[in-house]
Order: sequence, then structure tokens, then C-alpha cells
Amino acid sequence: MRDYIIATDSCCDFDENLIRELDLTVIPLSVHLGQDHFRKAPGEMPESHVFYTRLSKGEPAQTSAPNVEAFKDAFRPFLEAGKDVLYLGFSSALSATYQNAAMAVEELREAFPDAVIRAVDTLCASMGQGLLVDLAVQEKRKGKSLEEVASFVQETIPHLCHWFTVGYLSQLRRGGRLSAGKAIVGNLLNIKPVLHVDNEGRLVPMESAKGRKKSVEALVRHMEETAIAPETQRIYISHGDCLGDAEVLAAAIQSKLGVASVTIGDVGPVIGAHSGLGTLALFFLGKER
Repeated sequence: MRDYIIATDSCCDFDENLIRELDLTVIPLSVHLGQDHFRKAPGEMPESHVFYTRLSKGEPAQTSAPNVEAFKDAFRPFLEAGKDVLYLGFSSALSATYQNAAMAVEELREAFPDAVIRAVDTLCASMGQGLLVDLAVQEKRKGKSLEEVASFVQETIPHLCHWFTVGYLSQLRRGGRLSAGKAIVGNLLNIKPVLHVDNEGRLVPMESAKGRKKSVEALVRHMEETAIAPETQRIYISHGDCLGDAEVLAAAIQSKLGVASVTIGDVGPVIGAHSGLGTLALFFLGKER
């Protein structure tokens, strides 16, 4: 069996420590914030609090996917070294990232006909994508082949649960995911939407909660209803500059479900540019999404 690498993109929202721990190759997306342009790569992005402060003050933010050449440049050195490549990409329903990776893979297959190069659309986002990548790495470390890990990933995708709530509705309004009228009324009444990523990888509103406490309780409730063997799971929580809320959510889940471990991280600028300050997200394996 040829050696292979597992690659993903920066929408997994892993920090440098997790990237090193899991020995990942990560292709960065880019963010335009005000007059500044950043790649979501080590040492290039502003600190999370700085990013969300600028965003909440109304600085415009736009995101862009890596182009085909960026993927080819990232994968080629491994192929030249005789390694195969398994890429697990950000949901195709939310970005052109996966499509660009798939085109790069097709072109590289012509140049490296003996190599195995696979791109998988995870239909995941943020640390939900990260959780899937983590699970794939654990399968690789058990000695599984690239094709076996790719099959495991495909089987796991329908069970990768993403539940989100947001702190403020303004960023959803700016991104066109909510009308101006609904945003104004929602903010006045302290309404917090609860959303999830569906089976097609789309971010879909599911319900509304009155206030932050109720929206956090909704995330816990959805995990209680669908989680598979939570006591065995390493779950992920990501947040948009609201660590205290993430810790409250983690404590509630530990108290009610006794999960094996909780990893808390930032919602990175690419996702955060659309979801905004105060985003809180929970990721776990469930009976269904």
C-alpha cells in the first residue's frame, strides 16, 4: 500500500496545534476585510477578537475559495514524492472550494496516472468538517488504506451533525440569509435562530429561541435527541469570539451526556464573515443530521 496524505481546507477551523497533531495539509481560503486581504493560514489572519470587533463595527467582509492552481500546487509535491492524496473539502453547497479541488484532481490524474488522488465533498463546515477530518485521520492511523478511509468518510457524512446559533442577526442580513425587516424585529425581540447543516450541505434555519440561554439549550437538546453513544465521542464546539458561551455549552453537554472529550475552537474568519460575532456551533455524530 502506497503512503498517502490527508488534506483539507481552512474551513475546518483547526488551529496550528490541531493541524500538527493530525499531520494535515491545509489549503487556505481568503478573506477581504475592509481594505485588507488575508489568507486563513498560520501567521496571516488577524487575531480572532480583532477580526470580530472589526466585523461587528460594520467593516465589509468577503471570502474567496482557493483556485484550481492553488490545489495543484499544494498536492503536486506529495505526488512527486510518490504519495497519494485524499482531500476532504468544505461543503460544495456553501463554497466553490470543493469544485476547484475536484478540477485540480482531474488535471493531476493526467500528470500522475499511477497515483490515487481523491477529493470528497464532506457537505460539512467549520469544526464539523474538522471532526470528520479528525475521524478520518484516526482511521488512517489504524492502518486503513486511502480507499478504505474514503469509504469510511462517505458513510460517516450523513451522521455528522452541525447545530448553530448566532449572537446577532446583522451579519446574516448583510449576507442575504435574512431580510432586513426580520433582522430588525429579531434583534428587538432578542430572537436567536437555531440552524443546522442539512444532508445536502446547506445551512438551514430550523427554529427560533427567545434569548441566548434558550438557544444554547436548543443545541444541547438536539444532541440529546440524536447523538450516537455520546460517552465515546470527542465532540467539537466552535465560537465567534464568545468563549464563555462555548464553555457553558460544553459544561451542559458534559453534565447531561458525559462525552469522552470536548474540543473548543474559534469559528474562523471565512465562516465568521457570514455568521458573525457570537456564533456558537456544536458538532457530533448522530443517528441523522
